Amino acid sequence: MGYIEEVNEALAAYPPFWQHVGEYRLTENALDTLQINIGLKCNLACKHCHVESSPARTEEMSRETLEQCLAVFCDRGFKTIDITGGAPEMNPNYEWFLREAVGAGASVMTRSNLSICKEPGYEGIPELWAELGIIVIASLPHYVKKTSEKQRGAGTFDPTIEMLQHLCALGYGKGEGTGLGGKRLELDLVFNPLGAFLPPEQGALEAEYKAKLKADFDIDFDNLFAITNAPGGRFGERLLKTNNMDRYMNTLIGAFNEETVPAMMCRTQLSVSWDGTLYDCDFNQAVGMPCKNGLTIADMAADPSIPLAREIRFGNHCYACCAGSGSS
Repeated sequence: MGYIEEVNEALAAYPPFWQHVGEYRLTENALDTLQINIGLKCNLACKHCHVESSPARTEEMSRETLEQCLAVFCDRGFKTIDITGGAPEMNPNYEWFLREAVGAGASVMTRSNLSICKEPGYEGIPELWAELGIIVIASLPHYVKKTSEKQRGAGTFDPTIEMLQHLCALGYGKGEGTGLGGKRLELDLVFNPLGAFLPPEQGALEAEYKAKLKADFDIDFDNLFAITNAPGGRFGERLLKTNNMDRYMNTLIGAFNEETVPAMMCRTQLSVSWDGTLYDCDFNQAVGMPCKNGLTIADMAADPSIPLAREIRFGNHCYACCAGSGSS
């Protein structure tokens, strides 16, 4: 049995999440976001990574599949393209895709660990983001070096801080810079807990990050998103190996908040994996749960009559999105 099967078997032992969703088991009729995982290769191998990215991964989305994503975006009324990975910058078609997506009228956001931009061949990416007005969503586990590197590894904090400072110099996070078409340069940060516990309250944590990063590094940013670790992928495997799955799942279940259910991200998005398979969200990719319709982005591009609205496929890892204040 592989680790995905082991994690899924362990998760199945808990009360089913789907019993909480009621009428919200369906997506909205009109979807806002096309989320695209363009590859699993990454320069880092973070402990919490739900898709198990690392330098050893080779999976990447082809130009053909990226073109199909663009066709579906243009045909179906999506507003946002959310690019993720891995380190999406490592896909050789990354710059081309950013330009094509912006040219298609998308509001484009890219996830980044930022340290990749300090490596040879990737140094000009921040200027590309600024030119195109790309929304940057950067991972920063903590504003203290020792704590941050517990999650991301030694030598990752300083390059990330340097890139945040560089983005601020380009006008990100200050309300000063503008990209193509006068787009404001938005810089958001993502926080994931270092262990098997819930994140602090998002508003208070954002204020703390803003104060510390400004005082210590003269860094400004727009928003901080506190994301609960989903018990899948590398984090789920770690929970099993350390005998923490039961404690963590009971924490998530105990913190379930029904008021967060209507805002689950799966209700307004379609997620595409590197091979074109369709999922309800990136976390479902990590546990091997494609959309119930079994379709690919190629199917959607070939037949515009296929409806976007669908019944969502839930698993018990979904408790992470609805714990506390929610993290969708």
